Amino acid sequence: MSTQVARPSSGTPESTGRRTVSGLALPALTALVVGSMIGSGIFALPSQMAGSAAPGPLLIGWMITGVGMLMLAFVFQGLAERKPDVDGGVYGYARAGFGEYVGFTSAWGYWVSAWVGNVAYLVLLMSTLGFWFDGFEGGTTTVAIVGASALLWLVHFLTISGVKNAAAVNVVVTVAKVVPILTFVAIAAVGFSSGIFTADFWGHDAGLGTTMDQVKNMMLVTVWVFIGIEGASVYSRRARQRKDVGRATVLGFVGVLGLLLAVNLLSYGLMAQSDIAGLSDPSMAGLLENEVGSWGAGFISAGLVVSLLGALIAWVLLAVEILRLPAGENVLPRTFAKENRHGAPVNALWLTNLCVQAMLLWTLVNENTYTDLVYLATSLILLPYLWSAAFQVKLAVTGETYADGHGRTRDLLVGGVALGYAVWLVYAGGWQYLLIAALFYLVGTALFVWARVQSHQPVFTTVERILVAVVAATSVVAVIGLVQGFVSV
Repeated sequence: MSTQVARPSSGTPESTGRRTVSGLALPALTALVVGSMIGSGIFALPSQMAGSAAPGPLLIGWMITGVGMLMLAFVFQGLAERKPDVDGGVYGYARAGFGEYVGFTSAWGYWVSAWVGNVAYLVLLMSTLGFWFDGFEGGTTTVAIVGASALLWLVHFLTISGVKNAAAVNVVVTVAKVVPILTFVAIAAVGFSSGIFTADFWGHDAGLGTTMDQVKNMMLVTVWVFIGIEGASVYSRRARQRKDVGRATVLGFVGVLGLLLAVNLLSYGLMAQSDIAGLSDPSMAGLLENEVGSWGAGFISAGLVVSLLGALIAWVLLAVEILRLPAGENVLPRTFAKENRHGAPVNALWLTNLCVQAMLLWTLVNENTYTDLVYLATSLILLPYLWSAAFQVKLAVTGETYADGHGRTRDLLVGGVALGYAVWLVYAGGWQYLLIAALFYLVGTALFVWARVQSHQPVFTTVERILVAVVAATSVVAVIGLVQGFVSV
């Protein structure tokens, strides 16, 4: 695929017409957002939420999530328009706003989150196949890991044939996987009982804690189902029209938010909360089976398989792109920027999928649960979101790109809310996953040092040395915790 780009003359909103000679159009970009957001989360959402919150706190949590994620969507939309010369989404914004090392941490955290999330997808996909085939139950048996590995390398070689080919497949799969979700929503709307929904509305009898506890407990799950909202911005360099990046982000977010709210809230009117919490994943299958019989579970399970395949393709694309861009700007070693004749970053692709393969083997001997992998992947992506929101706040405060002052107050408000939401998510995620995330950042710092030495540039500024010291100190605590048992992964 050609990646020639007509560079804009400035970073002002007027230069948003940048386009590639041949690139991804609005439908493909929107499908990338929707495809990366709708993976496994929505199919497991009912039981995961029911185990954390009653309907009342759930509604409060969704309001916070909806506003926070909408502001984050507006951040990505606004930055795509105001900084069309910045490529790579969460990586590019962090680097442009706060320097090389912060840009590296954003790219590295996003990349690790992407491939750890792919491990979670593969584990759940194999577990879902257990509905039809013995030996796949749980997703971490020997047969399941062999199957997951075979699928991983099939996607690998599809991507090697060209990013544009993989993106086209993703469009078809995205459309296909929305069908079972819409079917569930339609059946659930007919079977919805307001009496079941309002029973123990605030969770006082369920032993779930205070309203605030319940809201906090559900927050990390909501982040998981929205991860991918930044997908179009990560692929901004390959967009046919730069303005389509922001449009795809908002379109994808609104569509997925509607589906998530419908699935989650309607499920509380089909079964008692405690019964939903006890359903095995994918819990949507158990709910539909309760409504229409055994065919419902098979139908949803088939939909989940299609959905996971699509999410896997989308996240392989995002993972390799977030390595390729920093490698071309001396933030990661240049070898990761190498592309084959089809435009696929081959070395980045090999590193990504070898890491997935290694983690799959790790789950075989350590029996990591799907939820553990979800929480780890989610915690690693929080920092990239935070830096993006902080960059918009910085632009609005300094007035950069606001020569006429138009929209400055609005963007400051949007960025401030998104930044506050990102900080809240870091708090809600818990300290244990932050410690593990620091370990990943410290390991990756070696590649950052390699890239800087390779390009004969200064490795760290004074401020960056302080940041590295904080990461190192946090990593020491993580190692001590792993040894002594108060930290686990």
